[in-house]
Amino acid sequence: MTRSADRAQKSLLWLAAAAVAFAAADTYVVVLALPDMMGSAGIPIDQLQRAAPIVSGFLLGYVAMLPLIGRIADLRGRVPVLALSLVLFAVGSLVTTLAYDMPSMVVGRFLQGVGGGGLVPATLALVADLYPEERRGVPLGVVSAVQEIGSVLGPLLGAVVLAFADWRAIFALNTAVGLLLAAAIRALARRSPELLDERSRVLLERGRQQLPRPDLVGGALLLLVLAAGTLTFLRPPPILRDVTWGEAFVPFVTGSRWLTPVGVLTMVAAALLVLRLLTAARPLVDLRAWGRAFAEADLIGSLLLAVALGGVVLAFATADPKVEVFSDQGLWYLLGALLGALGLLWHVRRAEDPIVPRGALRRTPAWGALVVSFFVGAALIAALIDIPLFARTTVYGDSQLLAALVLVRFLVALPIGAVAGGYLLRRWGPGPVTAVGMALAAVAFVWLSTWGIDALEQWHATLPLVLGGLGFGLALAPVNAAVLAFTDAGVHGLSSALVVVARMVGMLVGISALTTVGLRRYYAEQGDVPPVREVCGGSSRCPEFTLLLKEAGIAQEQTVFLGAAGCALVAAVLALVLFRSATSVRSADPTALGFPHG
Repeated sequence: MTRSADRAQKSLLWLAAAAVAFAAADTYVVVLALPDMMGSAGIPIDQLQRAAPIVSGFLLGYVAMLPLIGRIADLRGRVPVLALSLVLFAVGSLVTTLAYDMPSMVVGRFLQGVGGGGLVPATLALVADLYPEERRGVPLGVVSAVQEIGSVLGPLLGAVVLAFADWRAIFALNTAVGLLLAAAIRALARRSPELLDERSRVLLERGRQQLPRPDLVGGALLLLVLAAGTLTFLRPPPILRDVTWGEAFVPFVTGSRWLTPVGVLTMVAAALLVLRLLTAARPLVDLRAWGRAFAEADLIGSLLLAVALGGVVLAFATADPKVEVFSDQGLWYLLGALLGALGLLWHVRRAEDPIVPRGALRRTPAWGALVVSFFVGAALIAALIDIPLFARTTVYGDSQLLAALVLVRFLVALPIGAVAGGYLLRRWGPGPVTAVGMALAAVAFVWLSTWGIDALEQWHATLPLVLGGLGFGLALAPVNAAVLAFTDAGVHGLSSALVVVARMVGMLVGISALTTVGLRRYYAEQGDVPPVREVCGGSSRCPEFTLLLKEAGIAQEQTVFLGAAGCALVAAVLALVLFRSATSVRSADPTALGFPHG
């Protein structure tokens, strides 16, 4: 490999990793921005449940569409999908920035989820394509590390932006950064075509052979859509009050901002833009080629899989974990998921080229990675949710920020463990490294389950948090390495997507199940608390009674931590069993740089 090729390879990896980190940061930044977003959508702060679609919309786009994007990455190429995902993320961020009500916010967040989710499998598959198996561990660890660094930087970035501007500035920044990263990745691919797979190189060469004249008509229509759409979304008061220009915002039908002159102009311009992209010889975006890619990726199977995954996401993500395993409509969502799953099984058996190719996950470590990832997610979510809850229950009852900062000790250790896990892969293989990592996580959770009301005031409270972060970090790269090593290169994008989906579903199911068990312990402890009159000698609460209620809440969190320890141990045992044939690096071509096919 020449020095310039090596430099281009590392640059592409770091650009892709930066994109993953930035999208991960957005996942957590919404926690701080949510109260202000609710206000902009007209939702009172005491009706938090009405804002659930802002979060579940992102999750729905992230999880339900992930397999389709991963499959397209296999068919169309990793770099084009990376660029497309960044553009979708930027478009979703722009829609969220301009959102004026709940539906527009949910649409923006959904598009953000689709784009942000698509970055992960494309980047993991890219690592497998750029690096031979014996050199793959550290790059996979780096990708996992930067993804977790994003979870640390997200709240910090949000706090900084909100200190100087409102919540819209966060998503405006996302728009700019997403487009810049997409342009940088595309430019690097054009300068170094040897980094691309064969199909992407053919498409790039075909584009170079075409006339270099830009699509001026398409560009003009795009600018018109952006300008008119922005006015429709924002309805600037100075223009709205103007006697002449204000007529452009007078609705044809009362109450609809889209059935106005400027709204209709936006929709007509958008329709003309789509028509131009479908018919131009060299459009801004080749929708025809992407349409063929979607069809080749088995659109029907993708939709059935999306229905199955979407039903699971909505059933658990829309629930209030304090009172229910899944929402009131959860049974209907799960029924829809079941019907989608059955339809997918029927379709896969009969389709010539289904979204999940027959035999794609035939090797035990390949499908085993999905099972292990599910239990890793079920354990991980307990740390992400219940460590801050424990802090609120005990020490930081009046500060959500200080309670969240307790989790930073865990999150800082996680990327360190991810890099270490990638390095240890060279020596031990994915089974032992994953098992050690999850065993450490289990020890940390057992330790957390012994915490009392003053635990966070002790210096050694940091130790189990760091231990747990290191443990989970160790397990991330090996699970990804196992599925990449035991699937064909032609399905690396899909298999990486399924591992991420398994972890996300594990997180959703895990938090509901563990919280339900914890609540039973809470109500049992609360039932043993004497009436307030017996404790305080009066009708009002007193410190002694409050302490008894806190102890009941602590018992609930302790139960959740023990349940998470059990999930972590299950993941450790499964890793040893299912990855036993992957304990050493198999032979690979150490000179491999491009995309292997097989």
